[in-house]
Amino acid sequence: MSTLAFRPSRHSTRPVKVSFEFFPPKTAEMEASLWGAIERLAPLRPNFVSVTYGAGGSTRERTHNTVARIVQDTSLRPAAHLTCVAATRDEVDEVVGAYWAAGVRHIVALRGDPAGGLGSAYAAHPGGYEQTCDLVAGIRRIGDFEVSVSAYPEKHPEAPSLDADIDALKAKVDCGATRAITQFFFDNDHYLRYLDRVRARGIDIPIVPGILPVQNFKQAAKFAASTGATVPDWLAARFEGLDHDLETRRLIAAAVAAEQVLDLVDRGVNEFHFYTMNRADLVFAICHLLGLRAQPASEPARAAA
Repeated sequence: MSTLAFRPSRHSTRPVKVSFEFFPPKTAEMEASLWGAIERLAPLRPNFVSVTYGAGGSTRERTHNTVARIVQDTSLRPAAHLTCVAATRDEVDEVVGAYWAAGVRHIVALRGDPAGGLGSAYAAHPGGYEQTCDLVAGIRRIGDFEVSVSAYPEKHPEAPSLDADIDALKAKVDCGATRAITQFFFDNDHYLRYLDRVRARGIDIPIVPGILPVQNFKQAAKFAASTGATVPDWLAARFEGLDHDLETRRLIAAAVAAEQVLDLVDRGVNEFHFYTMNRADLVFAICHLLGLRAQPASEPARAAA
């Protein structure tokens, strides 16, 4: 994968679908950056856009406000992240009900990081949903939501084995999950081998590859270390010596991400979920290479009755 050159995709006539992930802003400056990114990417008509949810529900209000504004002020279809950490079932159900009332019909259901932070032991809230599969079932009981869940091509860091991790995905599907979005990866073979094993297990929902354009290599490597994703030596070599050369880093980042997605398209993949880090330019460029073009703005979406 690392030796690919830019060239037209052999599958370039197949329609490509994309979705984008954002995180709720903490400051006025970050809010301006977020909405600038949304404004830039919205004309690409993504399948949906998701908004993350902080550890232990720490961004609950900001996440809800961001999602509600997307519903009211744009034509985008938002998907709200929701976890079952540090909250009772009633509290989680209240959030789900509020999303339904706001017109949201898609939730990304996650267990969430342990309340003590990464590396600490996970413990379910005594009155809460125990695992993601329970949360998925609870969401589907409240409303006819589309429910996305996570998947891990290199297994979840806490899973004893990849087979056990795939069993956990199967449980989420059995409880009503309709799509899985993968943790980011840099070696496409990891994703394709994982997809083969998932299909062999009888899981037939879409397994959408999560793509992390490397805006900052050191930050990406840190993320990878915490999530169990492998950082190939060739990727580190691409960014070597560029710590203080922002412009060249951007060019390399675009080349690396373009190689990855075009290789996946050539291997039959036509749907991608981009972790945008609330930045639009690199993701917009990759989507352009995939053949997506900005479309005229349409009327804002209206909350469903």
